[in-house]
Amino acid sequence: MELFFNPFDNLLCILLGISFTVWFTLLLVFIIVPAIFGVSFGIRRLYMKTLLKIFEWATLRIERGAKEKNHHLYKPYSNAIIAREPTSLEEEIKEIRRSGSNKDLDSATEFEMSDIFYFARRGVESIMDDEVTKRFSAEELESWNLLTRSNYNFHYISLRLTVLWGLGLLIRYGFLLPLRVTLAFTGVGLLVFLTSLIGLLPNGRMKNFLSEKVHLMCYRICVRALTAIITYHDSENKPKNGGICVANHTSPIDVIILASDGCYAMVGQIHGGLMGVIQRSMVKACPHVWFERSEVKDRHLVAKRLSDHVQDKSKLPILIFPEGTCINNTSVMMFKKGSFDIGATVYPVAIKYDPRFGDAFWNSSKFGMVNYLLHMMSSWAIVCSVWYLPPMSREEGEDAVQFANRVKAAIARKGGLVDLLWDGGLKREKVKDTFKEEQQKLYSKMLVGTQEDRSRS
Repeated sequence: MELFFNPFDNLLCILLGISFTVWFTLLLVFIIVPAIFGVSFGIRRLYMKTLLKIFEWATLRIERGAKEKNHHLYKPYSNAIIAREPTSLEEEIKEIRRSGSNKDLDSATEFEMSDIFYFARRGVESIMDDEVTKRFSAEELESWNLLTRSNYNFHYISLRLTVLWGLGLLIRYGFLLPLRVTLAFTGVGLLVFLTSLIGLLPNGRMKNFLSEKVHLMCYRICVRALTAIITYHDSENKPKNGGICVANHTSPIDVIILASDGCYAMVGQIHGGLMGVIQRSMVKACPHVWFERSEVKDRHLVAKRLSDHVQDKSKLPILIFPEGTCINNTSVMMFKKGSFDIGATVYPVAIKYDPRFGDAFWNSSKFGMVNYLLHMMSSWAIVCSVWYLPPMSREEGEDAVQFANRVKAAIARKGGLVDLLWDGGLKREKVKDTFKEEQQKLYSKMLVGTQEDRSRS
């Protein structure tokens, strides 16, 4: 019996050995080595253009089928439900009073029952179509990207498209996912091993040089693990030592996207498990700013640690995402003022993802980190553009909040994002009382102002 199975076993071992040899040779030649030297063969760009042609063809097939069956293909945009006009509280209440009463507005009482209709209407509008909730859900595409059939009107799927979808599923999970997982483990493993090794060297130029090269190499390998196709603009404005780099936040991979083009000092809370191992190895080679769980809420301590870091011009620029949470890449929400109160030069960066190839937004209230990474690695690709904006400094007479809003507005304009004043913390928290009090003050100011005008007359 052993003699019968031995030839088969030997042949199987030989085939497996050849397969693994070819696999790792391809990884080394086409991915790892180019990542070390920061070059690209253009394979990912060609892959992206091929996908675009396939998506266009699939969309045309769907549109043709929808036309033959005489049903609408695209869902009306939700903002069409509510028509808002940019008017003030006082103007709207006066309009309500004018339409509901024949009295002269100047002789009206201080308060009218009709005033409540303004607040009732605003409340209903906020429930139906508020500006905050929809920023924490994925964008709906107008074309099918062969990843999901969840689009409202994409009910018609032809046999050819179904076969194409099945083939895409096989490619993504049978080839791309194993390749990307291998690259991810390779990148993270090299990062932990090499940074720990560099940490043994004495502080100096050689250590800093090697640390920079190792970080860039490992992050570029991790970028290839996502088949990320990144276009960097205005590289002359890249952050410099002693400054703070601030960017809009869509996904945890924002860090990898930026760090594959330049080295940064990371800021964050110390974790356990695998993340803790990575943090401890990274800090040996480069002065990152990690905080204990008990220190995170101490704003003065955090500000002092950041200030001490930026004052040392030999240290890398700090990378911070002032929104404090992930937004779905359609808008920029309120920036926390802490990083703008230090007095350092701020280097704004705008990041915009192309959702046609894969949704980079992390809805942390719906998906865990493992599920999210699986979702990323099983998508077609991650395509994004990064704009480095000119450095900005705090102007005379400008407080931290005003400076933060000015930087946020610049990022929103450059990235084609909506500039919102709302706090991203509303994702998990209730509306602060200050927002309610602001509306109350506006209404009371209108009433008091009316009374003063009457007393003058």
